[in-house]
Parts: sequence; C-alpha cells; structure tokens
Amino acid sequence: MSENLFDGLKVIDCASWIAGPAAATILSDFGADVIKIEPPGVGDPWRGRGPNPNAPTDYYWQLTSRNKRSLAIDLKHDEGRAALHKLVSGADVFVTNFPLPVRERLGLAHTQLLPLNPRLIYASFTAYGEHGEEAAKTGFDSTAYWARTGLMDMVRAYDDYEPARSMAGMGDHPSGTGLYAAIVTALYRREKTGQGGLVQSSLLQNGLWANACAVQTRLFGDHVPHRPTRLEVPNAFANHYRTGDDRWFIMALYNEQRQLRGFMEAIGRPELTNDPRFATDAARKQNARALVEVLDEVFATRSLAEWRTLLDGVGVTFGIVGKVDEVLDDAQMVHAGALVPFADGNGLTVSAPFHLDGEQKVAPRRAPGIGQHSDAVLAEVGYSADDIGNLRSLGVLD
Repeated sequence: MSENLFDGLKVIDCASWIAGPAAATILSDFGADVIKIEPPGVGDPWRGRGPNPNAPTDYYWQLTSRNKRSLAIDLKHDEGRAALHKLVSGADVFVTNFPLPVRERLGLAHTQLLPLNPRLIYASFTAYGEHGEEAAKTGFDSTAYWARTGLMDMVRAYDDYEPARSMAGMGDHPSGTGLYAAIVTALYRREKTGQGGLVQSSLLQNGLWANACAVQTRLFGDHVPHRPTRLEVPNAFANHYRTGDDRWFIMALYNEQRQLRGFMEAIGRPELTNDPRFATDAARKQNARALVEVLDEVFATRSLAEWRTLLDGVGVTFGIVGKVDEVLDDAQMVHAGALVPFADGNGLTVSAPFHLDGEQKVAPRRAPGIGQHSDAVLAEVGYSADDIGNLRSLGVLD
C-alpha cells in the first residue's frame, strides 16, 4: 500500500517564480514525483531571490522547490524539446506559467502537449487569464493580484493615503493553492472519464476572489468605502488595540448579546454595560469612537500576555498582531502542522495549508541544485548514458 496519497503521480513543473511551482509543491507534499524543469547554467529565476543574497541558504527556493527533482535542459533546442515531450507522454500533470507566446515558441502550449498524452492534466497559470487583450501580458502577484484587483487600494483608509505594498509571495501562494485545487478537480474528473485536459487559473482571478466581498458589493451597485481608521470603525469590538507593553491585538467580538457582560467584567469595567452610551447595539454604534477611546485607556494598563489570559478566559475571539520573529517560538503553528521539520532535521519549513485524515505528508526534502537529477530523470524515460552524454556535449543538458 502506498505511504502517501500521490505516490506514483508524475508531475512536470515547467514553471518559474512562485504561483505555478507552489501548486506543484503542494502535490509533492502528498507524495507526487515532481520534476522541476530549469534552464541550464542559471536555473530558475526564482533561485537567489531571498531577502539576503549573501545568505548561505536560498530561503525562498527551499520553500517552493522542496521535494522536487531538477532537470536542467535547454528547451530552445530541438533535442531539449524532444526530451520534454518524452517526459510529457508518461506524466500525469504538467504545470506552466510561461507567457503564452513563449509556450508556443518552445512547443509547450496545451494544443501541442495534450495530443501526446490524453490523460495529461495541463495546468496553465497566467497573470491576467488566457483571453482578451491582456492575455499575453506578464505580471507578478504585486501587480496583478494585489494592485489590479482593488486589494491594494482598499486597505488604505483615505484616498490620499499611500497604497500599501504587498509582501513577497503574498498573492502567489494562495494562487498556487487555487491552481492545485484545479489540478485535483481535474484528476477527479479523469478518474470518472479517463481523460485529462486543460485547467486554468490566474493571479487576476485569485486576487478578485480574495477581494470578493468588496467586489460583489460593487457588482450589486453599492458603494464600497475604504477601510476606516481605527478611531472611525463602526464597531469598537471589531478593532485593534495597543497594550501596555506596546503590542497590538485585534478583537472580533460579534456576539455582543452573549459576551458583552463577561467581557466588561474581564477588563475591569462592568459599569460600562449600563452606560447609556454603550447599553444597546444602536448606542454602541452611534458612540463607537467614544468606546474605542475608553478601550484604548483600558488596554494600555496591562501587557499583551495578561490580556491574552483575561480575554481567553471569557471566550473573546482575538488575535495578536504577530511578528515574523515570533514564528520560531509559536508552538501552535507546529501543533497545527503549519510548520514542519525538514527530513534532515535541520530547520523548519511552511507546509501546505491543509490536511487529510489518515494521509501523511512527505517529510520535506531539501530543494535540488540546478540539474541535480538530470541524468536520472532522462534515464527513466529511456535515454542511455551515451544519449545523455550527447545532450550534454551539445549544451542542451546541465
């Protein structure tokens, strides 16, 4: 019996940067054999893109390329394309986010590959979709997911505020999860019909889905205001506050009828329950700013650790405004399976964001070097040692 759900599933990751490869990474977490296609010499452009170019470890590459095998082959050469076509003929999934014109030039378009293998799932990822005037346009998550879809604009409080920049990969990784969902849906269809086919996703679609509440509001003709400042929120209990030790947390207390009295007692202000300004839902909305100012004073009197204990004690939903530096000491992230150790025991990595009962994920293996598995991968599809040597002599293979 297979140890992992996707054992035996052959995946070709002929993509670059993050979103497309991230979908293949999730497949690899559940046991798929993922072959990473890279150009010889320089490798994937995502290599070496971490925050510290002089770091001993390529952090971003280790995250998105764990578990994969690297085949460094030049697809501009006929021999390179022929090798890829051999791989495709026996693969289950082909993932690419190359620009559409590039795919045509390299013989990678779905119309060129699907005839080679009727069971192949061709997973296509683009910036702006595959139809319309912008179909061939390049994009990153900062431009297509974050900026274009209104997210970048909506998180600022006023029109004259500067828009907020996104974090690296902030839209790519959720988009990769969306592409993974499309792939698995197609695999399910293949189980029913025996046929593969084309699946598509894009940064634009995923960004719009992330901003769907605002977009749907506008689609029905209503105005969508910017996020108000914390002093102008309509609900003081759905707001963020600074503690006495200069930390922040955000509350989401929505069941006021049941939780209000216990909350007021926990913060040491039970008299506020009967304060005419705050005694009813309507009054609290009308006097939200005044309530925020009261709670600002209250929460400034204790540390974050104290408030966590008190609020947890009365069942108030809240979240600390965490810092990346604290992730290493966050035991809950390990308990939740969000952080898992590398198979060599040296450090942690971020796991795929879901679990299946009874299914084990692969202990994550270190990402490959450029062309680390080229010989082995080609040998598996029938290339002899002489064939491989010839490709290398021609400069096709790394």
